[in-house]
Amino acid sequence: MRFTEFSGPLGGLRVIEHRGKLINLDLAPYGPPPHHSKLGQTSLLKEARRQLEEYFNGARQTFDLPLNPQGTDFQRRTWEVLLQIPFGQTLSYQEVAQRLGQPLAYRAVGGANGKNPLAILIPCHRVINAEGTLGGYSAGLPWKKHLLDLEGHQLSHPQKETTESPYHWYL
Repeated sequence: MRFTEFSGPLGGLRVIEHRGKLINLDLAPYGPPPHHSKLGQTSLLKEARRQLEEYFNGARQTFDLPLNPQGTDFQRRTWEVLLQIPFGQTLSYQEVAQRLGQPLAYRAVGGANGKNPLAILIPCHRVINAEGTLGGYSAGLPWKKHLLDLEGHQLSHPQKETTESPYHWYL
């Protein structure tokens, strides 16, 4: 495992790669790096940093990076739905649960969001409360608000649903 750390708009970011895929994106404040990981640059970590910096500068709306988030089946299915939320748009926790075919699982969706190991890349910040309020965010509401503001914080829902993810899951 390799990782890199750099500054973002609200503090540090740590990106972790394992076997050619990104497994974690931590937003400050974060703890120590994983055991057996080494600070260092790889071509993938450099590309992740470049794409994130472009996103923060308003020059990128989507990411093209190999991801391998670790989670339960439910979490991974939830994250797939999150990947379908377009830049600048939001869904409620209940709407995500409905897209999963489990309309009463909105609290579980919130739990899956909180366990998302690749925040920003898997856009859990685009999920809000049904009333239009921000809800929670594992890195804190200032991060969530900043990301939604960066994207124009449009509360309208996606016009077109897609069934394919722009990311490739590797098991």
